[in-house]
Amino acid sequence: MKYYLKVFLPVIMIISLSACLRSVSNVREETKETAIDVSVSEVSAADLDFTDDLECDLLEIAINRSIRFYQRTGKDRVYRVADKTISSRQLQETLEAFRDMLHGDCSPSRLKKRLAEEFMIYHVTGTEAGGHALFTGYYEPLLDGSLERTEKYRYPLYRVPPDLIVRNGQIGRLQDDRFVSYYSRRDIDVEGVLDGKKLELIWVSDPVKLFSLHIQGSGKIRLGNGNLLTVGFAQTNGRPFRSVIQYMLDRQQIKSQEASYRHDFLNGKSDQEIYDALSYNERYTFFRFLDQEPLGSLGEPVTPGRSIATDPDFFPEGALAFIRLRKPVFDDEENIREKTSFSRFVLSQDKGSAIKGPGRVDLFCGFGKKAELTAGTLKEKGELYLLIKK
Repeated sequence: MKYYLKVFLPVIMIISLSACLRSVSNVREETKETAIDVSVSEVSAADLDFTDDLECDLLEIAINRSIRFYQRTGKDRVYRVADKTISSRQLQETLEAFRDMLHGDCSPSRLKKRLAEEFMIYHVTGTEAGGHALFTGYYEPLLDGSLERTEKYRYPLYRVPPDLIVRNGQIGRLQDDRFVSYYSRRDIDVEGVLDGKKLELIWVSDPVKLFSLHIQGSGKIRLGNGNLLTVGFAQTNGRPFRSVIQYMLDRQQIKSQEASYRHDFLNGKSDQEIYDALSYNERYTFFRFLDQEPLGSLGEPVTPGRSIATDPDFFPEGALAFIRLRKPVFDDEENIREKTSFSRFVLSQDKGSAIKGPGRVDLFCGFGKKAELTAGTLKEKGELYLLIKK
């Protein structure tokens, strides 16, 4: 579900009480060493309050999805955590042991005792001041659409074009027998390079909401008869992801109070004005229909409130985590009334083009208006912990 940039630097070995956390990925692949300003420190469970603000049913669903990943495509992965090498088998055993704990007394006091006895707990810090992780949110948007182009529904979602090629991890196309970058957002939306190629999957009525769908990576399309179709990420054009909001702020085209993840400042503008702004983000998403809920990077559905997106170069895929931060509470007019602290267990089950580097976390908020409001206003410093069975 989600789309994203990367900078590799020489390895710096740091000898301290904490150490770098990085993914070794599949042991048959070339190991990617990355110098990072991140530390992973083992902490005591006695110092943490394991209160979870959600019911346990979705947590168990999310755990089972990570276990399936470890049993399939993730079974040969190996990760370096502090001074330890952790296999996907150990991560699977962690989840199985924790799932068994949930079937008993899962009160915070009981969990703390069991976790202290049976688990290693690592505090994962990033580049934020004070060593905090930076949390944002994403959600599954709803758009109105049609399977046929009409005057109202004239903005297409495209399938993956047949001339798009993935070669040595790079996305592009052939031009005069040369491998070149694939078409940019401007090439597609303004110049119309894909017009007439019968690649349209479905049509929607709002280009700004469509752009939001590109950013989120999956969503639902409501047809005129009320039926809902789910669309999900299929591929990107491989171009860089860049923030349109920051671009317009830097150029003083909007004021900070106008900035909105929904890009409301573009409402009422002409198509040309909208595309001139949106084309700054060259990254373009291609979609496919889904017959199930949106899939994360593990190939499993993501779970509202329980799935997080992290950078797999810095955090083990599928792993059990515990988070502490604040979330917004809204009034009847959809304004933030206050922010309240919460904590919960989550699973690292997705990644994204804007979720790069250490201590960077994107929380999947689900589907619906509340999810949209929460995801759009969530930007908090918080705590991220990794749990591994001893």
